[in-house]
Amino acid sequence: MVEVILHGCNGRMGQMLSELISKDEEMKVVAGIEPSGEAKNDYPVYKSFDELKETADVIIDFSTASAIDGLLDYCEKTHTPLVLCSTGLSEAQLGRVERLAKVSAVLVSANMSLGINVLLKLLKNVTKTLYENGFDIEIVEKHHNQKLDAPSGTALALADVMKDELDDISYNLDRSKVRKKRERNEIGISAVRGGTIVGEHEVIFAGTDEVIEIKHTAYSRAIFAKGAMSAAKFLSGKSAGKYSMSDVIG
Repeated sequence: MVEVILHGCNGRMGQMLSELISKDEEMKVVAGIEPSGEAKNDYPVYKSFDELKETADVIIDFSTASAIDGLLDYCEKTHTPLVLCSTGLSEAQLGRVERLAKVSAVLVSANMSLGINVLLKLLKNVTKTLYENGFDIEIVEKHHNQKLDAPSGTALALADVMKDELDDISYNLDRSKVRKKRERNEIGISAVRGGTIVGEHEVIFAGTDEVIEIKHTAYSRAIFAKGAMSAAKFLSGKSAGKYSMSDVIG
C-alpha cells in the first residue's frame, strides 16, 4: 500500500485524485495540505506542513508556485519522495528542486498525462530525421478560456524535446509583428483559447508535398490524476534523484 499526502487537496486536481485514489486498492491518502484547512474527504487536512502529523511514502503536489516553498522545506527535512506537478516555479524554486533531488527522490513533469509523455518519446525519435529532410515544425495548442499562460507548458516541453535533437533552433510565438517568410530554423508555436477545451496539442511536420500530424487530445483532467498516481507508485521507495514521466513509462 502506497500512502500519499496530497498537497493542494481541495483543488480540482486534488479532489479528482482523492476520488480516484479512494478506488485504488494499492494507494491511500493519509493526509492533505490546504491553506483553508477544510476537510472535504475522509482524511485529515492541515493548513501547512508545520501542522502535519502523518508521514507518507510519497507526496503528490497539485498546488501553486506560491505554495511550493513550504513543500520543499518539508521534503528537505524529511526526504519524503515528491511528485511535483505545479508549474510556473521561479528560478530559485527550480534550483531548490535540483538540490532536493540530490538527497531525495523527486519526479517533475510539465504534463502528467501518460499519452503526452509517450508523444515526447516519439518526437525524440523522429524529429531529427524529418527536420534534416526538409520538414518544417509547427505546434498548435488549444485550451479552455480560463487558462492564463500561453503557450502552455506542455507545448514548450514538446518544443524543447525537439530542440534538444537539433542545432540552432529558435521559437516563434508571434508572426504578426514582422511581415516576412518563415525562417527555416524555427519552431512555430500557436495558442488557441476557448470554451472548455481541456487540452489539445498538435505537432505538425510540413514537408514538400506531404504533412505528418501527431496530436494528443485530453478529454478529461482525470488523465493527469491517473498519471500522477502512476508516478507516485513508481517513485515510492526510489533512491535520491530527479525523475521524469519518461522513467515511469520506460
